Amino acid sequence: MANPADYRPAPGHIPTSPGVYRFRDEYGRIIYVGKAKNLRNRLNSYFANPLGLTPKTYAMVHTAASVEWTVVGSELESLQLEYTWIKEFKPRFNIAFRDDKSYPYLAVTLKDRFPRAQVMRGEKKKGVRYFGPYSQAWAIRETLDALLRVFPVRTCATGVFNRAQASGRPCLLGYIDKCSAPCTGKISMQDHQEIAEELCRFMAGGAEKYIAQLTGEMKDAAADFDFEKAARLRDDIEALTKAFERNAVVLSDSVDADLFNFIEDDLEAAVQVFFVRGGRIRGQRGWIVEKVEDSTPEALTEQLLAQVYGEVAASLAAGTTASEQSFNEHEIPKTINVPVLPDNQHHLEQWLTGIRGAKVTISVPQRGERVELMNTVQENAKQALALHKTRRAGDITTRSASLVELQEALELPDPLMRIECYDISHTQGTNVVASMVVFEDGLPKKGDYRKFTITGDAARDDTASMYDVIYRRFRRYLTDEKKLPGEQKSGEIDTDLLTAKEPAKFAYPPNLVVVDGGQPQVNAAAAALADLGISDIYVVGIAKRLEELWLPQDDFPVILPRTSDALYLIQRVRDEAHRFAITFHRTKRGKAMVASALDGVDGLGPAKREALIKHFGSLKQLSQASEEALQEVNGVGPAMAAKIRAHFEEQGAAQQPGKAEVPQGGINVTTGEVLTD
Repeated sequence: MANPADYRPAPGHIPTSPGVYRFRDEYGRIIYVGKAKNLRNRLNSYFANPLGLTPKTYAMVHTAASVEWTVVGSELESLQLEYTWIKEFKPRFNIAFRDDKSYPYLAVTLKDRFPRAQVMRGEKKKGVRYFGPYSQAWAIRETLDALLRVFPVRTCATGVFNRAQASGRPCLLGYIDKCSAPCTGKISMQDHQEIAEELCRFMAGGAEKYIAQLTGEMKDAAADFDFEKAARLRDDIEALTKAFERNAVVLSDSVDADLFNFIEDDLEAAVQVFFVRGGRIRGQRGWIVEKVEDSTPEALTEQLLAQVYGEVAASLAAGTTASEQSFNEHEIPKTINVPVLPDNQHHLEQWLTGIRGAKVTISVPQRGERVELMNTVQENAKQALALHKTRRAGDITTRSASLVELQEALELPDPLMRIECYDISHTQGTNVVASMVVFEDGLPKKGDYRKFTITGDAARDDTASMYDVIYRRFRRYLTDEKKLPGEQKSGEIDTDLLTAKEPAKFAYPPNLVVVDGGQPQVNAAAAALADLGISDIYVVGIAKRLEELWLPQDDFPVILPRTSDALYLIQRVRDEAHRFAITFHRTKRGKAMVASALDGVDGLGPAKREALIKHFGSLKQLSQASEEALQEVNGVGPAMAAKIRAHFEEQGAAQQPGKAEVPQGGINVTTGEVLTD
């Protein structure tokens, strides 16, 4: 590992002007590109105190062997140059955007003598106009099928076209008038080209005008008593309207905007964008972002816009004509909505305005329909990130590699066939619970999940709770272990074991115990195992802040690579334990709150309390229920309903404004503590 002091430039040699800098490794490869308003201040921050850097930045400066920079005339130029270098060199420590899947597009090959409309994926080709992307291939195929009635452009492959041209007979679509059959000379090359261009104009946002034009022609034909033509135009209008209405109207007709939103964790972020043209969602696209460098939401937004719209600038610089661009991805709208304003918002707007040739505004929606649509975009990003992690964890090759990598990183002697993870959940020390989740062969085994309720001294803090849970679980393991058959040997099955009862689930020990927390929680778990005399089960903790792994009595954590499969696995195990714990905690807390609120009602037993909870669903609805509504619960008569109603009225009268306490048997609404006798 390189020493930053060995290649640190003299401070006086670094200019104070805006510029772009690049770090290179010992082999000359560019590993990071950045920009700065003041190059001297920014570069000095990397070398002044390397130990104070975040882990990812620390790794970068110790991987690098040199740093170089170039001065530019303005911050706008630095933004453009930074994007160019990131695109060209793909540095390993920069944020990397990649499509989370291959999206289908409606493509029209205007470069061909006889243009073809088809569904295409993958890289964009010159001379082809794209519309989309669409989230589902079937949606674009149904749209194209409806449009072919009005725009009978060629859709067949080259081989089919050549065979029809040689035989002089069109394909089936030519016979049913969904293709103008240029292969047989039924239409000239120029006329077919015009049909293809009309299809492009319709898809590019001219649907309303085209439908209005056909409606006028239909009325004129009807006025001239040409009812056959009028009927044909009517059917065309219905087909176009059906295709056009597939795109949901979400905003006013004048709105052209791209709406970006994202969900992130410590390792990755999922980005989604909705392309809105004429108030309708015309397309959708998503990316999965590997967060190789530390970044704020503002910086992530800046990098996102720079890279997405930098592709537009690159296509224009390469000489791509307007007819070859798609209506959304290769077109910058006048409004770009983002969840947070990016760094250098002014320079980004200036740069995008120069590319578009008209003013571009970057804003955060504050109210109305756009806020609701932004929430929908965010939900799409959330689902995309969850799907990405599930796919990654579900691949058997990836799972096997991640288990081996984790075993080697922790220097464990045995393969990690079974992993158990524990998490503690509570609300300021009340309703303390714990969860145990089990992963076998890298997949969750939900039948072995367990929940723990923690009370007494064990609930005083997280370390005591963790000790209590681990001690209880493995004390049960030692008890159940005695019930297992003796040493297993190869050979014929013992007939006495054929009818033997399946051993208890706790009888199987894990190869690795994972606790959600840092060194204190890890040491508590290790102490519980030691007190039980167990020495062959290993413990590791995962801390949330930097996702480092802590081993018992170890002063330094194990840092896994940020994109390693082992870290993805252990993070997923931790997240599952957290989800299971917090679900149990919320259920327990809700029941405790309602049960406490009903303390003091004479004659109200546990069965009727549970019936009331089940019927009304929440304490708020129960406390506001009338006597008539209370009597709807089985077993609650007029007298009991009156007692319950009087009980809540007394509680309401005793509750003073501005105070958090409630009467005996209630809830402290500030801390969430259940007040008992």
